[in-house]
Amino acid sequence: MDTMAVEQNGINAVPESERHGRPRDLFWPWAGSNLSLFGVAFGVYIVGLGLGVVPAIITGAIGYALSFLLVGLVAIAGARSGVPTMTLGRAPFGYQGNKLPAALSYLSNVGWEIVLVTLAAQSGAAILGRLAPGIPPATATAVCFAVAAVVVIAVGVYGHAMIMVVQRYLTYAFVVLTVVYMILMAPRLGVSLETTAGPGGWVGGIIFAMTLLGLGWVNCGADYSRYLPPESRPRPVAVWTMLGGALPPMVLLVFGVLLAGGDPALAEAAGGDPVAALAGALPTWFLLPYLLTAIGGFLAGAIMDIYSSGLSMLALGVPIRRHYAVLIDGLLMVLGGYYLLFVSTSFLATFQAFLAIIGVVMAAWVAVFLVDMWRLREGGRSYGGPRPAGGQDTRADRERLLRPGAPALHWPGLVSLVVASIVGLGLITSADENIAAVVGFLMSRELQTGTFGAANIGVVVALVVAGALYYLMTAFIRRGDRGTR
Repeated sequence: MDTMAVEQNGINAVPESERHGRPRDLFWPWAGSNLSLFGVAFGVYIVGLGLGVVPAIITGAIGYALSFLLVGLVAIAGARSGVPTMTLGRAPFGYQGNKLPAALSYLSNVGWEIVLVTLAAQSGAAILGRLAPGIPPATATAVCFAVAAVVVIAVGVYGHAMIMVVQRYLTYAFVVLTVVYMILMAPRLGVSLETTAGPGGWVGGIIFAMTLLGLGWVNCGADYSRYLPPESRPRPVAVWTMLGGALPPMVLLVFGVLLAGGDPALAEAAGGDPVAALAGALPTWFLLPYLLTAIGGFLAGAIMDIYSSGLSMLALGVPIRRHYAVLIDGLLMVLGGYYLLFVSTSFLATFQAFLAIIGVVMAAWVAVFLVDMWRLREGGRSYGGPRPAGGQDTRADRERLLRPGAPALHWPGLVSLVVASIVGLGLITSADENIAAVVGFLMSRELQTGTFGAANIGVVVALVVAGALYYLMTAFIRRGDRGTR
Protein backbone atom coordinates (compact mmCIF):
# COMPACT_ATOMS: atom_id res chain seq x y z
CA MET A 1 0.00 0.00 0.00
CA ASP A 2 1.25 3.49 -0.88
CA THR A 3 2.08 5.30 2.37
CA MET A 4 1.55 8.70 0.71
CA ALA A 5 -2.00 7.88 -0.38
CA VAL A 6 -4.92 8.61 1.93
CA GLU A 7 -6.46 5.36 3.17
CA GLN A 8 -9.85 4.78 1.55
CA ASN A 9 -11.09 1.93 3.74
CA GLY A 10 -13.42 2.79 6.59
CA ILE A 11 -15.20 0.16 8.65
CA ASN A 12 -15.67 -2.14 5.68
CA ALA A 13 -13.86 -5.47 5.58
CA VAL A 14 -10.49 -4.74 3.98
CA PRO A 15 -10.36 -6.41 0.53
CA GLU A 16 -8.01 -9.40 0.47
CA SER A 17 -6.02 -7.76 -2.35
CA GLU A 18 -5.01 -5.01 0.12
CA ARG A 19 -4.16 -7.31 3.00
CA HIS A 20 -0.46 -7.90 3.43
CA GLY A 21 2.38 -8.00 5.92
CA ARG A 22 3.33 -10.30 8.77
CA PRO A 23 2.21 -10.48 12.40
CA ARG A 24 5.58 -9.16 13.61
CA ASP A 25 4.81 -5.87 11.86
CA LEU A 26 2.35 -5.23 14.70
CA PHE A 27 5.26 -4.75 17.09
CA TRP A 28 6.05 -1.27 15.76
CA PRO A 29 2.81 0.67 16.15
CA TRP A 30 2.27 -0.65 19.66
CA ALA A 31 5.88 -0.09 20.71
CA GLY A 32 5.92 3.48 19.43
CA SER A 33 2.65 4.37 21.12
CA ASN A 34 3.83 3.22 24.56
CA LEU A 35 7.35 4.66 24.75
CA SER A 36 6.38 7.98 26.32
CA LEU A 37 8.12 9.15 29.47
CA PHE A 38 4.90 8.54 31.34
CA GLY A 39 6.28 5.01 31.62
CA VAL A 40 8.83 6.31 34.13
CA ALA A 41 6.06 7.84 36.21
CA PHE A 42 4.17 4.53 36.09
CA GLY A 43 7.10 2.85 37.86
CA VAL A 44 6.96 5.52 40.55
CA TYR A 45 3.22 4.99 40.97
CA ILE A 46 3.60 1.23 41.48
CA VAL A 47 6.34 1.76 44.08
CA GLY A 48 3.88 4.05 45.85
CA LEU A 49 1.75 0.99 46.67
CA GLY A 50 4.41 0.00 49.22
CA LEU A 51 6.38 -2.35 46.96
CA GLY A 52 10.15 -2.64 46.91
CA VAL A 53 12.30 -2.80 43.78
CA VAL A 54 11.88 -6.49 42.92
CA PRO A 55 8.14 -6.76 43.78
CA ALA A 56 7.38 -3.55 41.89
CA ILE A 57 9.19 -4.75 38.77
CA ILE A 58 7.61 -8.22 38.91
CA THR A 59 4.06 -7.01 39.48
CA GLY A 60 4.40 -4.26 36.90
CA ALA A 61 5.74 -6.64 34.26
CA ILE A 62 2.97 -9.17 34.92
CA GLY A 63 0.29 -6.48 34.75
CA TYR A 64 1.69 -5.05 31.53
CA ALA A 65 1.89 -8.47 29.88
CA LEU A 66 -1.60 -9.56 30.96
CA SER A 67 -3.27 -6.34 29.90
CA PHE A 68 -1.62 -6.27 26.48
CA LEU A 69 -2.38 -9.95 26.02
CA LEU A 70 -6.03 -8.84 26.00
CA VAL A 71 -5.20 -6.36 23.25
CA GLY A 72 -3.44 -9.15 21.34
CA LEU A 73 -6.48 -11.41 21.60
CA VAL A 74 -8.69 -8.64 20.22
CA ALA A 75 -6.17 -8.21 17.38
CA ILE A 76 -6.80 -11.82 16.33
CA ALA A 77 -10.37 -10.86 15.43
CA GLY A 78 -9.08 -8.08 13.19
CA ALA A 79 -6.77 -10.42 11.28
CA ARG A 80 -9.56 -12.97 10.80
CA SER A 81 -12.20 -10.53 9.59
CA GLY A 82 -10.42 -7.47 8.15
CA VAL A 83 -12.86 -5.34 10.20
CA PRO A 84 -11.96 -2.74 12.88
CA THR A 85 -12.54 -3.32 16.57
CA MET A 86 -15.66 -1.38 17.43
CA THR A 87 -17.48 -2.65 14.33
CA LEU A 88 -16.80 -6.24 15.38
CA GLY A 89 -18.59 -5.37 18.61
CA ARG A 90 -21.87 -5.61 16.70
CA ALA A 91 -21.70 -9.39 17.14
CA PRO A 92 -22.05 -9.48 20.96
CA PHE A 93 -24.09 -6.26 21.34
CA GLY A 94 -26.19 -6.02 18.16
CA TYR A 95 -26.08 -3.44 15.37
CA GLN A 96 -27.81 -0.74 17.43
CA GLY A 97 -26.71 -1.95 20.88
CA ASN A 98 -23.07 -1.64 19.83
CA LYS A 99 -23.50 2.13 19.64
CA LEU A 100 -23.24 2.36 23.43
CA PRO A 101 -19.70 0.94 23.72
CA ALA A 102 -18.74 2.59 20.41
CA ALA A 103 -19.72 6.00 21.84
CA LEU A 104 -17.72 5.36 25.01
CA SER A 105 -14.77 4.18 22.93
CA TYR A 106 -15.00 7.36 20.89
CA LEU A 107 -15.01 9.54 24.02
CA SER A 108 -12.06 7.63 25.43
CA ASN A 109 -9.97 7.95 22.25
CA VAL A 110 -10.73 11.63 21.73
CA GLY A 111 -10.12 12.28 25.42
CA TRP A 112 -6.70 10.72 25.35
CA GLU A 113 -5.86 12.56 22.13
CA ILE A 114 -6.55 15.81 23.98
CA VAL A 115 -4.55 14.77 27.04
CA LEU A 116 -1.53 13.51 25.05
CA VAL A 117 -1.31 16.50 22.74
CA THR A 118 -1.69 18.81 25.73
CA LEU A 119 1.13 17.02 27.53
CA ALA A 120 3.29 17.22 24.41
CA ALA A 121 2.75 20.98 24.24
CA GLN A 122 3.44 21.49 27.94
CA SER A 123 6.57 19.34 27.74
CA GLY A 124 7.91 21.19 24.75
CA ALA A 125 7.23 24.57 26.33
CA ALA A 126 8.97 23.59 29.57
CA ILE A 127 12.12 22.45 27.81
CA LEU A 128 12.13 25.33 25.32
CA GLY A 129 11.94 27.66 28.31
CA ARG A 130 15.26 26.29 29.52
CA LEU A 131 16.87 26.27 26.06
CA ALA A 132 15.67 29.77 25.16
CA PRO A 133 14.61 31.69 28.31
CA GLY A 134 13.65 34.74 26.23
CA ILE A 135 10.63 33.00 24.63
CA PRO A 136 7.40 33.88 26.47
CA PRO A 137 5.88 30.72 28.02
CA ALA A 138 2.52 31.27 26.27
CA THR A 139 4.26 31.57 22.89
CA ALA A 140 6.33 28.44 23.43
CA THR A 141 3.23 26.51 24.47
CA ALA A 142 1.24 27.72 21.46
CA VAL A 143 3.99 26.79 19.00
CA CYS A 144 4.48 23.32 20.47
CA PHE A 145 0.72 22.76 20.56
CA ALA A 146 0.30 23.77 16.92
CA VAL A 147 3.12 21.49 15.75
CA ALA A 148 1.85 18.56 17.79
CA ALA A 149 -1.74 18.93 16.55
CA VAL A 150 -0.72 19.22 12.89
CA VAL A 151 1.50 16.12 13.05
CA VAL A 152 -1.17 13.99 14.75
CA ILE A 153 -3.97 15.05 12.40
CA ALA A 154 -1.86 14.66 9.25
CA VAL A 155 -0.70 11.14 10.06
CA GLY A 156 -4.22 10.16 11.15
CA VAL A 157 -5.71 11.40 7.87
CA TYR A 158 -3.27 9.39 5.76
CA GLY A 159 -4.21 6.32 7.77
CA HIS A 160 -2.99 2.81 8.37
CA ALA A 161 -0.03 2.56 5.98
CA MET A 162 1.43 5.89 7.09
CA ILE A 163 0.94 5.01 10.76
CA MET A 164 2.78 1.70 10.39
CA VAL A 165 5.79 3.46 8.82
CA VAL A 166 5.83 6.46 11.16
CA GLN A 167 5.53 4.33 14.29
CA ARG A 168 8.38 2.07 13.15
CA TYR A 169 10.84 4.95 12.73
CA LEU A 170 9.63 6.71 15.85
CA THR A 171 10.37 3.51 17.77
CA TYR A 172 13.91 3.36 16.37
CA ALA A 173 14.55 6.96 17.40
CA PHE A 174 12.98 6.55 20.84
CA VAL A 175 15.04 3.48 21.65
CA VAL A 176 18.34 5.20 20.86
CA LEU A 177 17.46 8.42 22.70
CA THR A 178 16.03 6.55 25.67
CA VAL A 179 19.19 4.46 26.05
CA VAL A 180 21.34 7.62 26.05
CA TYR A 181 18.97 9.21 28.54
CA MET A 182 19.18 6.22 30.89
CA ILE A 183 22.97 6.22 30.73
CA LEU A 184 23.04 9.89 31.74
CA MET A 185 20.64 9.24 34.62
CA ALA A 186 22.30 6.01 35.80
CA PRO A 187 24.12 7.65 38.78
CA ARG A 188 20.74 8.56 40.26
CA LEU A 189 19.41 5.00 40.28
CA GLY A 190 19.37 2.70 43.28
CA VAL A 191 17.71 -0.26 44.97
CA SER A 192 17.11 1.11 48.48
CA LEU A 193 13.40 0.41 48.68
CA GLU A 194 11.66 -1.78 51.25
CA THR A 195 8.42 -3.65 50.73
CA THR A 196 5.87 -2.51 53.31
CA ALA A 197 2.78 -3.94 51.61
CA GLY A 198 1.54 -7.46 52.24
CA PRO A 199 0.37 -10.01 49.64
CA GLY A 200 -2.52 -7.70 48.79
CA GLY A 201 0.02 -5.13 47.66
CA TRP A 202 1.41 -7.58 45.09
CA VAL A 203 -2.08 -8.21 43.73
CA GLY A 204 -2.75 -4.48 43.78
CA GLY A 205 0.45 -3.85 41.83
CA ILE A 206 -0.57 -6.26 39.06
CA ILE A 207 -4.06 -4.78 38.80
CA PHE A 208 -2.76 -1.22 38.90
CA ALA A 209 -0.26 -1.98 36.12
CA MET A 210 -3.04 -3.44 33.99
CA THR A 211 -5.12 -0.28 34.38
CA LEU A 212 -2.11 1.92 33.58
CA LEU A 213 -1.38 0.30 30.23
CA GLY A 214 -3.15 -2.31 28.13
CA LEU A 215 -6.72 -1.88 29.35
CA GLY A 216 -6.68 1.57 27.81
CA TRP A 217 -6.00 0.07 24.36
CA VAL A 218 -8.37 -2.91 24.17
CA ASN A 219 -10.90 -0.99 22.07
CA CYS A 220 -8.24 -0.48 19.36
CA GLY A 221 -6.71 -3.95 19.10
CA ALA A 222 -8.18 -5.04 15.75
CA ASP A 223 -7.71 -1.66 14.04
CA TYR A 224 -4.08 -2.38 13.14
CA SER A 225 -4.23 -6.13 12.52
CA ARG A 226 -7.09 -6.00 10.00
CA TYR A 227 -4.69 -5.41 7.10
CA LEU A 228 -2.87 -8.70 7.75
CA PRO A 229 -3.62 -11.60 5.39
CA PRO A 230 -6.61 -13.66 6.60
CA GLU A 231 -4.42 -16.77 6.84
CA SER A 232 -2.21 -15.11 9.50
CA ARG A 233 -1.82 -17.47 12.45
CA PRO A 234 -3.61 -16.24 15.60
CA ARG A 235 -0.81 -16.89 18.09
CA PRO A 236 1.82 -14.66 16.40
CA VAL A 237 -0.78 -11.90 15.98
CA ALA A 238 -1.49 -11.93 19.72
CA VAL A 239 2.14 -12.36 20.78
CA TRP A 240 3.62 -9.60 18.61
CA THR A 241 0.88 -7.21 19.71
CA MET A 242 1.61 -8.05 23.34
CA LEU A 243 5.39 -7.72 22.94
CA GLY A 244 5.12 -4.38 21.15
CA GLY A 245 2.78 -2.93 23.74
CA ALA A 246 4.37 -4.37 26.89
CA LEU A 247 8.15 -4.67 26.41
CA PRO A 248 9.16 -1.01 25.79
CA PRO A 249 7.16 0.37 28.73
CA MET A 250 8.60 -2.44 30.90
CA VAL A 251 12.05 -0.90 30.38
CA LEU A 252 10.74 2.50 31.43
CA LEU A 253 8.97 0.88 34.37
CA VAL A 254 12.23 -0.62 35.62
CA PHE A 255 13.91 2.77 35.25
CA GLY A 256 11.16 4.49 37.23
CA VAL A 257 11.36 1.91 40.03
CA LEU A 258 15.16 2.23 40.25
CA LEU A 259 14.88 6.01 40.21
CA ALA A 260 12.54 5.82 43.20
CA GLY A 261 15.15 3.66 44.92
CA GLY A 262 18.06 5.98 44.21
CA ASP A 263 16.58 9.51 44.24
CA PRO A 264 13.18 9.54 46.02
CA ALA A 265 12.80 13.33 45.74
CA LEU A 266 13.31 13.32 41.97
CA ALA A 267 11.04 10.28 41.64
CA GLU A 268 8.27 12.05 43.54
CA ALA A 269 8.57 15.08 41.27
CA ALA A 270 8.62 12.82 38.19
CA GLY A 271 5.40 11.17 39.36
CA GLY A 272 3.61 14.50 39.02
CA ASP A 273 5.40 15.95 35.98
CA PRO A 274 7.83 13.42 34.50
CA VAL A 275 9.01 15.53 31.57
CA ALA A 276 9.88 18.73 33.42
CA ALA A 277 11.25 16.96 36.51
CA LEU A 278 13.52 14.61 34.60
CA ALA A 279 14.68 17.38 32.25
CA GLY A 280 15.96 19.37 35.22
CA ALA A 281 18.52 16.67 35.95
CA LEU A 282 19.94 16.56 32.40
CA PRO A 283 22.88 18.40 30.85
CA THR A 284 21.96 21.19 28.45
CA TRP A 285 23.44 19.47 25.39
CA PHE A 286 20.91 16.62 25.68
CA LEU A 287 17.83 18.80 26.18
CA LEU A 288 16.90 18.98 22.49
CA PRO A 289 17.09 15.18 21.96
CA TYR A 290 15.20 14.78 25.23
CA LEU A 291 12.55 17.19 23.96
CA LEU A 292 12.11 15.10 20.81
CA THR A 293 11.84 11.93 22.89
CA ALA A 294 9.26 13.42 25.25
CA ILE A 295 7.05 15.00 22.60
CA GLY A 296 7.41 12.11 20.15
CA GLY A 297 6.29 9.59 22.75
CA PHE A 298 3.11 11.50 23.48
CA LEU A 299 2.39 12.07 19.79
CA ALA A 300 2.84 8.39 18.92
CA GLY A 301 0.05 7.52 21.32
CA ALA A 302 -2.15 10.37 20.06
CA ILE A 303 -1.72 9.19 16.46
CA MET A 304 -3.05 5.74 17.35
CA ASP A 305 -5.95 7.29 19.24
CA ILE A 306 -7.04 9.66 16.48
CA TYR A 307 -7.06 6.86 13.91
CA SER A 308 -9.13 4.59 16.13
CA SER A 309 -11.49 7.39 17.19
CA GLY A 310 -12.32 7.98 13.52
CA LEU A 311 -13.23 4.31 13.14
CA SER A 312 -15.35 4.47 16.30
CA MET A 313 -17.25 7.42 14.84
CA LEU A 314 -18.03 5.37 11.74
CA ALA A 315 -19.14 2.44 13.92
CA LEU A 316 -21.69 4.80 15.45
CA GLY A 317 -23.29 5.04 12.01
CA VAL A 318 -22.11 8.54 11.10
CA PRO A 319 -22.25 8.67 7.25
CA ILE A 320 -18.83 10.14 6.55
CA ARG A 321 -15.51 9.03 5.02
CA ARG A 322 -12.80 7.89 7.43
CA HIS A 323 -10.39 10.77 6.76
CA TYR A 324 -13.14 13.33 7.29
CA ALA A 325 -13.95 11.64 10.60
CA VAL A 326 -10.29 12.10 11.57
CA LEU A 327 -10.51 15.80 10.71
CA ILE A 328 -13.55 16.17 12.96
CA ASP A 329 -11.70 14.37 15.75
CA GLY A 330 -8.73 16.64 15.15
CA LEU A 331 -10.92 19.71 15.54
CA LEU A 332 -12.26 18.38 18.86
CA MET A 333 -8.69 17.63 19.93
CA VAL A 334 -7.58 21.19 19.14
CA LEU A 335 -10.55 22.73 20.97
CA GLY A 336 -10.06 20.49 24.00
CA GLY A 337 -6.32 21.06 24.07
CA TYR A 338 -6.78 24.83 23.81
CA TYR A 339 -9.15 24.72 26.77
CA LEU A 340 -6.76 22.67 28.90
CA LEU A 341 -3.72 24.79 28.03
CA PHE A 342 -5.07 28.33 27.97
CA VAL A 343 -8.39 28.39 29.87
CA SER A 344 -8.69 25.73 32.55
CA THR A 345 -6.52 25.52 35.66
CA SER A 346 -7.94 22.31 37.13
CA PHE A 347 -9.87 20.49 34.41
CA LEU A 348 -7.10 18.04 33.51
CA ALA A 349 -7.31 16.06 36.76
CA THR A 350 -11.10 15.84 36.50
CA PHE A 351 -10.94 14.81 32.86
CA GLN A 352 -8.42 12.07 33.53
CA ALA A 353 -10.66 10.77 36.32
CA PHE A 354 -13.53 10.68 33.82
CA LEU A 355 -11.36 8.61 31.49
CA ALA A 356 -10.73 6.16 34.34
CA ILE A 357 -14.49 5.65 34.53
CA ILE A 358 -14.59 4.89 30.81
CA GLY A 359 -11.72 2.45 31.44
CA VAL A 360 -14.02 0.39 33.68
CA VAL A 361 -16.61 0.21 30.91
CA MET A 362 -14.03 -0.77 28.29
CA ALA A 363 -12.73 -3.53 30.57
CA ALA A 364 -16.26 -4.94 30.74
CA TRP A 365 -16.56 -4.51 26.97
CA VAL A 366 -13.41 -6.47 26.17
CA ALA A 367 -14.50 -9.36 28.37
CA VAL A 368 -17.81 -9.67 26.51
CA PHE A 369 -16.00 -9.29 23.18
CA LEU A 370 -13.43 -12.02 23.90
CA VAL A 371 -15.94 -14.49 25.33
CA ASP A 372 -18.08 -13.98 22.23
CA MET A 373 -15.08 -14.43 19.93
CA TRP A 374 -14.15 -17.68 21.71
CA ARG A 375 -17.71 -18.98 21.48
CA LEU A 376 -17.79 -18.25 17.76
CA ARG A 377 -14.93 -20.69 17.30
CA GLU A 378 -16.77 -23.22 19.44
CA GLY A 379 -19.43 -23.45 16.74
CA GLY A 380 -22.31 -21.34 18.02
CA ARG A 381 -22.37 -18.63 15.35
CA SER A 382 -19.99 -16.55 13.30
CA TYR A 383 -19.59 -12.79 12.96
CA GLY A 384 -23.24 -11.82 12.75
CA GLY A 385 -25.46 -14.88 12.54
CA PRO A 386 -25.69 -18.67 12.31
CA ARG A 387 -22.77 -20.44 10.73
CA PRO A 388 -23.28 -21.74 7.23
CA ALA A 389 -23.18 -25.46 6.53
CA GLY A 390 -19.74 -26.85 7.19
CA GLY A 391 -19.06 -24.41 10.02
CA GLN A 392 -16.83 -22.02 8.06
CA ASP A 393 -17.21 -18.24 8.09
CA THR A 394 -17.76 -16.54 4.75
CA ARG A 395 -17.16 -12.95 3.64
CA ALA A 396 -20.91 -12.38 3.27
CA ASP A 397 -21.47 -13.73 6.77
CA ARG A 398 -18.89 -11.36 8.28
CA GLU A 399 -20.14 -8.34 6.40
CA ARG A 400 -23.67 -8.77 7.76
CA LEU A 401 -22.33 -6.86 10.77
CA LEU A 402 -21.73 -3.78 8.65
CA ARG A 403 -25.31 -3.38 7.47
CA PRO A 404 -28.39 -2.09 9.31
CA GLY A 405 -30.10 -5.42 8.62
CA ALA A 406 -28.00 -7.11 11.30
CA PRO A 407 -29.73 -7.93 14.65
CA ALA A 408 -30.48 -4.62 16.41
CA LEU A 409 -29.90 -5.64 20.03
CA HIS A 410 -28.20 -8.59 21.67
CA TRP A 411 -29.37 -8.40 25.27
CA PRO A 412 -26.84 -10.77 26.92
CA GLY A 413 -24.00 -8.51 25.80
CA LEU A 414 -25.71 -5.27 26.81
CA VAL A 415 -26.86 -6.57 30.21
CA SER A 416 -23.40 -7.98 30.97
CA LEU A 417 -21.77 -4.68 29.99
CA VAL A 418 -24.07 -2.53 32.13
CA VAL A 419 -24.09 -4.76 35.24
CA ALA A 420 -20.31 -5.27 35.23
CA SER A 421 -19.70 -1.55 34.69
CA ILE A 422 -21.87 -0.63 37.69
CA VAL A 423 -20.03 -3.14 39.88
CA GLY A 424 -16.66 -1.91 38.62
CA LEU A 425 -17.50 1.75 39.22
CA GLY A 426 -18.41 0.85 42.78
CA LEU A 427 -14.87 -0.45 43.32
CA ILE A 428 -12.73 2.42 42.02
CA THR A 429 -11.69 5.68 43.67
CA SER A 430 -10.93 9.17 42.41
CA ALA A 431 -8.90 12.10 43.73
CA ASP A 432 -11.46 14.45 42.20
CA GLU A 433 -14.10 15.24 44.82
CA ASN A 434 -16.99 15.47 42.37
CA ILE A 435 -16.23 12.14 40.70
CA ALA A 436 -15.40 10.49 44.04
CA ALA A 437 -19.01 11.14 45.04
CA VAL A 438 -20.34 8.81 42.31
CA VAL A 439 -17.75 6.00 42.40
CA GLY A 440 -16.50 3.71 45.15
CA PHE A 441 -20.01 3.12 46.50
CA LEU A 442 -19.29 -0.57 47.11
CA MET A 443 -16.26 0.14 49.34
CA SER A 444 -15.96 1.30 52.91
CA ARG A 445 -13.95 4.43 53.71
CA GLU A 446 -11.10 2.27 55.00
CA LEU A 447 -10.91 0.32 51.75
CA GLN A 448 -11.06 3.50 49.65
CA THR A 449 -8.06 5.03 51.41
CA GLY A 450 -5.99 1.83 51.49
CA THR A 451 -4.04 -0.20 48.94
CA PHE A 452 -7.26 -1.81 47.72
CA GLY A 453 -8.68 1.56 46.73
CA ALA A 454 -5.46 2.84 45.21
CA ALA A 455 -5.29 -0.18 42.90
CA ASN A 456 -8.69 0.64 41.32
CA ILE A 457 -9.53 -3.04 41.42
CA GLY A 458 -12.97 -2.28 39.98
CA VAL A 459 -11.48 -2.30 36.49
CA VAL A 460 -10.45 -5.95 36.74
CA VAL A 461 -13.62 -6.90 38.64
CA ALA A 462 -15.65 -5.45 35.75
CA LEU A 463 -13.58 -7.56 33.36
CA VAL A 464 -14.27 -10.79 35.26
CA VAL A 465 -17.95 -10.11 36.01
CA ALA A 466 -18.76 -9.16 32.41
CA GLY A 467 -17.08 -12.23 30.94
CA ALA A 468 -18.68 -14.64 33.40
CA LEU A 469 -22.14 -13.11 33.12
CA TYR A 470 -22.07 -13.09 29.32
CA TYR A 471 -20.93 -16.70 29.21
CA LEU A 472 -23.68 -17.83 31.59
CA MET A 473 -26.44 -15.87 29.85
CA THR A 474 -25.54 -17.12 26.37
CA ALA A 475 -25.18 -20.70 27.67
CA PHE A 476 -28.66 -20.48 29.20
CA ILE A 477 -30.12 -19.15 25.94
CA ARG A 478 -28.46 -21.94 23.97
CA ARG A 479 -29.88 -24.61 26.25
CA GLY A 480 -33.32 -22.99 25.92
CA ASP A 481 -33.03 -23.00 22.13
CA ARG A 482 -32.10 -26.71 22.10
CA GLY A 483 -34.99 -27.49 24.42
CA THR A 484 -37.55 -25.98 22.04
CA ARG A 485 -36.44 -27.94 18.98
